[in-house]
Amino acid sequence: MTADAASVPTAADYPVLWPVPTRWADNDHYGHVNNVTYYSYFDTAVNAFLIQESGVDIRDLPAIGVVAETSCTYRRELSFPDALQIGLAVDRLGSSSITYSLAIFRVAGDGLDLAATGRFVHVYVDSETRRPVPIPDEIRSAVERLVRI
Repeated sequence: MTADAASVPTAADYPVLWPVPTRWADNDHYGHVNNVTYYSYFDTAVNAFLIQESGVDIRDLPAIGVVAETSCTYRRELSFPDALQIGLAVDRLGSSSITYSLAIFRVAGDGLDLAATGRFVHVYVDSETRRPVPIPDEIRSAVERLVRI
């Protein structure tokens, strides 16, 4: 797949690059990473980043982030055993939601090749009632450095 060079993001567009390896089971019958697995890479990178940066087990917070929206634009095939870097940025930090801008880069020698771009929206809800609530302070503090100005 091709895209206009002016609109193609680079690793420099993302404040954080999170490592995620492909796994043997990620490949499908056609010999490349199955399309739905790209969403798993996004989910893994976002939640691993939140756990590390917040210093808490996010599953134990009284509010949890549920995925309200995702999208992915595929630009290049991936295959096991590719090493990946997932670019993380925040396009919008609201009172109860976070809109992430994501990219999947394949490590290629000394560089990174763009394989996909995506969007991921977390809405924070009370862990019991599932009603929207403010983003927990631990999460807000963790993602503030990802906000694009």
